[in-house]
Amino acid sequence: MDGSAISVRFWGVRGSIACAGPQTARYGGNTACVELRCGGHTLVFDAGTGIRPLGLALAREPAADLDLFFSHTHLDHVLGLPFFAPALTAGRRLRLWAGHLLPAMTLEAAVRRMMTPPLFPVPVETLRADLEFRDFRAGETLRPCTGVTVRTAPLDHPDGATGYRVEHGGRAVAYVTDIEHRPGERAAAVVDLVRGADLMIYDSTYTDAEFVERKGWGHSTWEEALRVADAAGVGRVVLFHHDPGHDDDFMDAVAAAAAISRPGTVVAREGETLTA
Repeated sequence: MDGSAISVRFWGVRGSIACAGPQTARYGGNTACVELRCGGHTLVFDAGTGIRPLGLALAREPAADLDLFFSHTHLDHVLGLPFFAPALTAGRRLRLWAGHLLPAMTLEAAVRRMMTPPLFPVPVETLRADLEFRDFRAGETLRPCTGVTVRTAPLDHPDGATGYRVEHGGRAVAYVTDIEHRPGERAAAVVDLVRGADLMIYDSTYTDAEFVERKGWGHSTWEEALRVADAAGVGRVVLFHHDPGHDDDFMDAVAAAAAISRPGTVVAREGETLTA
């Protein structure tokens, strides 16, 4: 792979709750987790149930520092963290980032609350890696390592969420999940965040027809993803955060319709790797 390229691999593509089974085998049933490789550095976005198989794969590689960025801390995006092999391994360094919690809470406090009996049997101290919790405010620009810039923006979602744009080697990948749009409007901060991105991963939980009865639930539609992409001059769109009620046949229909509306659009599948 070109050293300036960004490799994107999907380890979990569902939203709300994992839904493994024969009806979701082709697209996958794990919740959100996306791996980006920028040169020799690995960035992970969200720690849904998909982060467990990612961790097993990383455990077979030489140990290296990792950056894990949370879009937000609802359970479907954090539940896999206690099962992430690098976090359980002494000597590994893992930076965890969140931009939606300040000033009311910190990311460390949120993770500790999740890993507390009777909801979870063991505490954060079970994670033997060197963990560094980094809270920021959505809208800030982050530089997790040399040659990688991460721009951020707040998203409209219950309890808040953060959208990300990763820039490396002249390429850009945007990760915008758990966002609710307002019909007929484009959020200026989101359009600015994704403008001209080579690849945009976007919350496409519903269809426009379903969205009518799901306003206030904090999610968007695949049709809106394409509208945002057109407004912002995005290259390729990846539809993401599939509703657990949408089986493989439903997703096939979405893929076919999206390909007609905007050729080149991809419906995220577990195990798929794309390059920006």
